[in-house]
Amino acid sequence: MPTLSLVNFNLVSAAFGGFIVVFGLLSHLLKDGFYLGEALIPLLTGVWLSPAAANVIRPLDYAHGEEENLHAITLHFSRLVLCVQLVIVGVHLPSQYLRYNWKSLAWLLGPGMIGMWLSTSLLVWAMVPHLSFLHSLAIGACVTPTDPILSNAIVKGAFADQHIPKDLQLIIISESGANDGLGYPFLFIALYLIKYTGMGGEGQPGGVRLAMAYWFGEMWMYVIVLSVIYGLVVGLLASKLLHWAEDRRLVDRESYQIFAIAQGLFIVGTCGMIGTDEVLASFIAGNAFNFDNRFRTQTIDDSLQHTTDMLLNYAIFAWFGAVCPWSSFAHGGIISIGRLIGLGVLVLLLRRIPIVYALHFQIRQIQGLQQCLITGFFGPIGVSAIFYLSVSLEFLRHVTVEGVVREDAAILAEDIQVVVWFLAMCSIVGHGLSVPLGKLGLKIVGLIRSQRGKVKGSPEPEEFQESQESGIAEPAPISQTHRTRECPDGE
Repeated sequence: MPTLSLVNFNLVSAAFGGFIVVFGLLSHLLKDGFYLGEALIPLLTGVWLSPAAANVIRPLDYAHGEEENLHAITLHFSRLVLCVQLVIVGVHLPSQYLRYNWKSLAWLLGPGMIGMWLSTSLLVWAMVPHLSFLHSLAIGACVTPTDPILSNAIVKGAFADQHIPKDLQLIIISESGANDGLGYPFLFIALYLIKYTGMGGEGQPGGVRLAMAYWFGEMWMYVIVLSVIYGLVVGLLASKLLHWAEDRRLVDRESYQIFAIAQGLFIVGTCGMIGTDEVLASFIAGNAFNFDNRFRTQTIDDSLQHTTDMLLNYAIFAWFGAVCPWSSFAHGGIISIGRLIGLGVLVLLLRRIPIVYALHFQIRQIQGLQQCLITGFFGPIGVSAIFYLSVSLEFLRHVTVEGVVREDAAILAEDIQVVVWFLAMCSIVGHGLSVPLGKLGLKIVGLIRSQRGKVKGSPEPEEFQESQESGIAEPAPISQTHRTRECPDGE
């Protein structure tokens, strides 16, 4: 006799498939009409399906009831999404983009990241009670990298085509791709110092000298330098092999299209095995793979890579909505909800805008105050922050004394989860709504001033007419907007 089988696999498949179907029916209107970020709606769907609401997605069940297993799932899921998407980002940048724009990127990845790290750490230190500055440096490092997935709200789609110059689009997306993998040195200088100097180095002798030796030797030489070399070799070799097979008609069209995605999967696995930085290696590999622009030009009209990118976005943000520790924000006892909200607002406003303003005179792609504010504000916190959070939790779990996690490491593990998760949620919601709210605000201001002009009997100024016209746009036909999803051409 037929019975209702409400097992986890059936529930998740039905819920995720149903969400994609419903969202797909309205996707053009929501993304190109209302300019909603691609992450916001999956996130809210994940919250609705989480154990706190509909109880359809049950993360702890998949982790066999163990928090450590849940953190491991989130870590590896984030690795997978970041690596695949960063290869795609690298491939769709113009040929040799990093070579010709290294000066601008150097300013953003050097002083820019240091400024974001220190400003965020100072804000966390000031707002979270009883937190040491060293611990705040670890928390600030998790949210220093900008997220390439959330950056799509400003660098792709109808809004970008109307308002953001191509040069600026490219520098924002290339920075977000490169700095995702460069978060390791910022995070591990704090973690190594905590491990070897915290509580007098109890259980972990060695002091500052050993911490710095690991940071220079292991972190910079093995993790960062090796990942750059490895990504370069993999990307160039994959390009040569693919073109060799193509010239001899050995590869079919479908296999050709998924080659970049397969590279991302390969790098996730191989870098994971040797313990180097798969995120940075993926971005470098994508750039190296497209060194002659051949793959990019031949797949520019193909939608497979972008469809894969979209499905990964939906899945990861729905997962975040389900696993986020929402209750700890209000009842965690670490920091009050009022301070958390204040911290979230301050981080969105001060984490990036001041340092970008200070540097924008050296970055030729950023012209004028308006572009400076756009670049400064749209440095969102997302998947990379949760990735580095998971890396931190894994590291802190091994800071032990006689087999028990040391007290300072346990306290930091609790603090870092609450603060990083909250800042990520603030950024996803804030950046996801910023464009539609900004457009709506311009339209309202234009309408008010227009009405005042009519009352006074004066002609309506041209600038106000333009602000009304720049409100929520009527979506263009799909055939006209298909190409807006592509990364813009080079210079």
